[in-house]
Amino acid sequence: MPGKFLIVGLGNIGTEYINTRHNAGFDVVEAFVIKHGGFFKSDRLADVAEVKWKGYTFICIKPTTYMNLSGKALKYWMDKEKIALDNILVIVDDLALPIQKIRLRGNGSDAGHNGLKDIQLMLGTDKYARLKFGIGNNFPKGMQAEFVLGKWFPEEKATIKNKIETSVEIVESFASIGLERTMNQYNNINVE
Repeated sequence: MPGKFLIVGLGNIGTEYINTRHNAGFDVVEAFVIKHGGFFKSDRLADVAEVKWKGYTFICIKPTTYMNLSGKALKYWMDKEKIALDNILVIVDDLALPIQKIRLRGNGSDAGHNGLKDIQLMLGTDKYARLKFGIGNNFPKGMQAEFVLGKWFPEEKATIKNKIETSVEIVESFASIGLERTMNQYNNINVE
């Protein structure tokens, strides 16, 4: 039976953060909403779009709380829309993954990511699905923050565009065939 899903893209609001690595989550959710003919409107704690696809309903949010309070927005919309934990997917940038990689996980640590840390705190569990969007770690020692908040290198842009499209497919797959099968299908691919 088609259900209702909460798709949460993590990022920071503000024009200075547009097209930065840390906003990969926002970029994927935006691409998903655009593909399915939706649009975002400002609402409580987030920019929100509702889209329908193959009988599924997706509540897509970009928290406007800043990264380190992402859990507050997720929890509010999860409760408001009465969405089960199993039907939540968080999309997040990941330094530990190379730029060609995307990894879907059903649980796991926050790996020092402030957005995931807050989500875990608000949910009281790490058992929620997250789509990790590899951003690589091509930065000099001590420059992690600048790298994460920086824009993509020109030579990365084609890969990122393809990865965003693949991530949109993963969101659809997560809803239609479930977490395990989607993980098997996408976790080992390289996106060039």
